[in-house]
Amino acid sequence: MDEVKKIKITLVRGLARTLPKQRKTVKALGLGKISSSVVHDATPCTLGMVRVVAHLVKVEEM
Repeated sequence: MDEVKKIKITLVRGLARTLPKQRKTVKALGLGKISSSVVHDATPCTLGMVRVVAHLVKVEEM
């Protein structure tokens, strides 16, 4: 069976002056304050969410 890749997502910019859709996406990813991090599976859904807020987060492959 193929092992699912993991990605670590870290919020590096604040949410001031962002669109409501972007704020909701950051919250749905599980991020709150600047420098908070979460680990998710690298599924197409998660990668699409990261693409929406790519200018606010840093993504590392684990």
